[in-house]
Amino acid sequence: MRVGAPKAVTAISRTLQEQIEHGLLACGSQLPAERKLSELFATTRVTVREALLQLESLGLVYREERRGWFISPPRLAYNLMQRSHFHAMVTAQGRVPTTEVISARMLPATAAVCERLQLPALSSVIQICRGRRIDGRLVLYVEHYLNPQYFPQILELDLTQSITELYARHYDLHYGRVRFEIVPTALPVEAAATLKVSTGSPGLRIARVNYDQHERLIDCDLEYWRHDAIHVGVDVQER
Repeated sequence: MRVGAPKAVTAISRTLQEQIEHGLLACGSQLPAERKLSELFATTRVTVREALLQLESLGLVYREERRGWFISPPRLAYNLMQRSHFHAMVTAQGRVPTTEVISARMLPATAAVCERLQLPALSSVIQICRGRRIDGRLVLYVEHYLNPQYFPQILELDLTQSITELYARHYDLHYGRVRFEIVPTALPVEAAATLKVSTGSPGLRIARVNYDQHERLIDCDLEYWRHDAIHVGVDVQER
């Protein structure tokens, strides 16, 4: 495998970063093809690719399989202490959310899901897999696992809507206590395919275990975010 010259890689990376930071390369716009960039910088495609990978690690550019490289839009502010949901959170920040359902079915719970939902062995759960967009860009793949005891006929509802709102409207259930686990991860096959990136691309996994207002453990979510899509923050106030 050929390796680009370090000085050339750094020079190209800095040049593109300056153009991005000064707004000359607009958020969401597509970069020229790697071949065109290699001609522009009078270097090899290997060197250009290494420079782009550096910028990708900084969250300044992203790539989609068979489409090319794009300038990353601003990150979404994700406040763990704010009780909201995807559509409300995105809309409140002046952006446009959309959700598409990939699959929705009843299936046997894995050992990990049984543990999270405190279910006995060989239990069934409702699994809902969805892809979520901000301003048209796929940024999130999420797997929802619901205890079917609390959500009869939910698979017959419009699952492109906020599940939080469906709970409230159809089941008079509201989220109470929640437990988060956040870890950097390599995107698994299903998440990578949905987000149109290579399997193993960097991502952020947020696992949430949710209780309702009656302290019943009702569902858990596994969120897989593009690593450049969100900024996780927490506001804590002493009582």
